[in-house]
Amino acid sequence: MIGTLLYLTASRPDLQFAICMCARYQARRTKKYLHAVKRIFRYLRGTVNHGLWYPKDSSVALTAFTDADHAGCQDTRRSTSGSLQFPRDRLISW
Repeated sequence: MIGTLLYLTASRPDLQFAICMCARYQARRTKKYLHAVKRIFRYLRGTVNHGLWYPKDSSVALTAFTDADHAGCQDTRRSTSGSLQFPRDRLISW
């Protein structure tokens, strides 16, 4: 289920935060997790006509910024990374 939802985040930035939060708990699913995923699907059903739309003839310049700390956590040696994507001058992904 989460894989399907993650695919949608490319055209539905309004879903990114909720889906990423659910993806964190995919390994240990609980009833609370399943309830949250079902709620996202209900939201999708009610907002089926929302999304990013670009006309064919428009030129879209994509600008992206990324950063990572490469094993920056002293306890776990896990990395933290992030990115921002801007088509034209609008932030669509973070």
